[in-house]
Amino acid sequence: MLDDLIDTDFAAIEAELEILAPKSASTPARQKPKRSALPADFPRTLIHHEPENTQCQCGCALKRIGEDVSEKLDYTPGVITVERHVRGKWVCNDCETLIQAPVPAQFIDKGIPTAGLLAQVMIAKYADHLPLYRQEKIFGRAGLAIPRSTLAQWVGTCGVQLQPLVDALREVVLKHDVVHVDETPVQMLAPGSKKTHRAYVWAYATTSAADIQAVVYDFSPGRSGEYARNFLGDWKGKLVCDDYGGYKASFALGVTEIGCMAHARRKFYELHATKKSILAEQALQYIAAIYEVEREVRDLEPDERRRIRQGKAAPLMQTLHAWMIAQRELVFEGLVITKALDYSVKRWTALSRYLNDGTLPIDNNHIEQQIRPWALGRKNWLFAGSLRSGKRAAALMSLIQSAKLNGHDAYAYLKDVLTRLPTQRASDIQELLPHRWQPA
Repeated sequence: MLDDLIDTDFAAIEAELEILAPKSASTPARQKPKRSALPADFPRTLIHHEPENTQCQCGCALKRIGEDVSEKLDYTPGVITVERHVRGKWVCNDCETLIQAPVPAQFIDKGIPTAGLLAQVMIAKYADHLPLYRQEKIFGRAGLAIPRSTLAQWVGTCGVQLQPLVDALREVVLKHDVVHVDETPVQMLAPGSKKTHRAYVWAYATTSAADIQAVVYDFSPGRSGEYARNFLGDWKGKLVCDDYGGYKASFALGVTEIGCMAHARRKFYELHATKKSILAEQALQYIAAIYEVEREVRDLEPDERRRIRQGKAAPLMQTLHAWMIAQRELVFEGLVITKALDYSVKRWTALSRYLNDGTLPIDNNHIEQQIRPWALGRKNWLFAGSLRSGKRAAALMSLIQSAKLNGHDAYAYLKDVLTRLPTQRASDIQELLPHRWQPA
């Protein structure tokens, strides 16, 4: 696995260097390993590329004298085929003018994978959580030998080329006034050693009721609040989060804290499940009545949602708050129920802000659902090989998960984006974002 990650990082670094400083014509070409022919028993799809006009400029009709043939490896889920690109050569008998249709733009220049195969590798790795060494074996069983080092190079190149799209997605999320945030640990291999240490993935998403559905992941080597501040930048909206202290510096800079009622409820639920606490059971009953109001207003417009919350949920919240304060005065310090009560009482202002704004959610459950793919993934790939590989995974999973949030088939979305990106103008890159994407 480590070899896969190192090869992928090298491919990404080379792609970045090519963007920043294109190689000059005088630079000696590095000797590349000889590519073996694609298996002859794979089905072939012939795609002919001929000039639109076979009339020579001198007035004579051009005559076809030959052709150039190149083969691209394509992938359809469950079916491996080879695209055989045939570009006819046309020449004028009188002036010997030779013309050919141009080579179609490819995501990986002079590479054999089509957008379909690249999309499959990305989806298998980041959505199905299949490490590259497993994919190598899967392709091998199908009769196709693709070394994991080659797969790693494809992944690295895709990560670099798709990064501008992820940057644009981040800007879209931060244009919203309400953003969810949560973080989860991921083991990362420490540089220069064979040991791992705890890194973190931060997830930032629009609310489930927002007009645009999007989530962006940010991979960082630690859990310091500076990583959240760096991502948010000058953003001054309402942040739906738990009680992690790393967000407090952002609140001091003008960000408004929105509490999570699900976290408050969880404190009492765990106590009731383990200790059968009567007080915890009472708290759960109060909170259940509050959530019943949320089920009623879930599909309403923000103004109507706020009106009903004010009429029904606000009195329930006041009753719960008064009950918590009264119980807190009766229980002894150090008890588990004391910690559960303190969590809610100390954050009551943040927990109750949702009552006055119909655009605010009552809890942070939406972002926890977006974190779940990382929890599933780390059971398979165990750790990130480097900070670079972690950030690449965060970028690609941002596009895949955002595509799912918008109801798209992630494979179809990624295949189309990889097909169109080589010829997409930078000014039109927004058209490829998941919430704006339309199949070609």
